[in-house]
Amino acid sequence: MNLAQIQRAVFEVIRQPLTPSQHLRPRLPDGRSTRRIADAIIKPNARLASHERLEIYNQQYWFRILSSFAEDFPGLRGLIGVRRFDKLSVAYLNENPSHTFTLRNIGANLESWLRRHPEFAPGVHRMAIDMVRVEWAEIEAFDGQELPRISKEQLAGLSGDTAFRLQPHLHMLELAYPIDDLLFRVRRAEHSMVSNAVRKSAPRGKVRKASLPRAQKTYLVVYRLQDMVYFKRLTREAFVLLGALGKGKSLGEALQASMPKSPAKVEAFRKRVRAWFENWASLGWLAK
Repeated sequence: MNLAQIQRAVFEVIRQPLTPSQHLRPRLPDGRSTRRIADAIIKPNARLASHERLEIYNQQYWFRILSSFAEDFPGLRGLIGVRRFDKLSVAYLNENPSHTFTLRNIGANLESWLRRHPEFAPGVHRMAIDMVRVEWAEIEAFDGQELPRISKEQLAGLSGDTAFRLQPHLHMLELAYPIDDLLFRVRRAEHSMVSNAVRKSAPRGKVRKASLPRAQKTYLVVYRLQDMVYFKRLTREAFVLLGALGKGKSLGEALQASMPKSPAKVEAFRKRVRAWFENWASLGWLAK
């Protein structure tokens, strides 16, 4: 057995979920004995058998990857509860093991996976998808590329044919729920639990149903400014305008796509557009 074959055999074993008692599973899904695999690739030592040595790697792989996954999606954990989140984590990571050198990417497929598995978020499935979209956008915004910005002064020379490029770290999300408020509440609750050394009762692992937000169309931008990630809500008109610019439409085309149909509202819209662009430029959303 060469080095590449040994590496594949080790990874095949350690990526299998732990047993309920957090030990190495006795067999792989295809029925092969993990003890026999361990005996073939790892020597025992004076204190541990071959499978016990391999079990340490199996445990550390899952302890580390589950910990990182929980850190990336605290909002989802607060929404569905700790127990359901733990089951979701193992099921998702079993189907989507890490394939890169960094744990940053382990949640990349979570949105599409959760859409196919509503059973892990009963009663709040659509809300859970929104939460995952926001939390993953935050991860991508944190280390996304930033291009040279357009300044407020440069806005004065624009014409209807001007085309913009939005910053790559900026993400636009059309949500069914105001999930950003819920995410802030979950984080405040977690911070409170960590800050208080003594509590009269055990902390709840799930957001109370009565405090869940009602469905409300929400237009959210997730972006980075001075190495910090922020959320900002937009009106529908501003969201449509910014989205059209992001798709490569000229300024004139984007304005036409987002302008109100009512003539009485057009003048007020034009005044708001100027303020929007000044704000977007100051936040660094518009790239040269």
